[in-house]
Amino acid sequence: MGNADEQDWEQALIAEMREHEGRPTSGPLKGHPLMLMQGRGARSGEPRQAILTYSRDGEDYIVAGTAGGSTKPPAWVANMRGYPDVTLEIGHRSFPARATVVEHEAERQRLWDAHVAALPWFAGYPEQAQRPIPMIRLTPSD
Repeated sequence: MGNADEQDWEQALIAEMREHEGRPTSGPLKGHPLMLMQGRGARSGEPRQAILTYSRDGEDYIVAGTAGGSTKPPAWVANMRGYPDVTLEIGHRSFPARATVVEHEAERQRLWDAHVAALPWFAGYPEQAQRPIPMIRLTPSD
């Protein structure tokens, strides 16, 4: 996909997310629990957004830096380290949250295991990526 095609696809996905409480009804992400995360670029400080699949841990939202199984983590992980205050949009709700990259290995593994239990299609990413998958806790701050 070219850049314009990717932007068109992303805008269509965001529109469908907003229409269906964050769960698309068609395409490759059909039924996935999705959020739109808005933050800032780690180096540039410029506004950035990412569409992320999430699971829950109590009141917190949990996202995994899989980058679809890429050998490199997604840029948004570094962005959250640099600018942990983000805005989450889920369904018709938009609210501030604080991102924490989970550094403690036992907690990272617990969150990963729970994430895979909720979202089984994530199971193969660590082997495919050949790297530890960062787990990020997003704590609502409203």
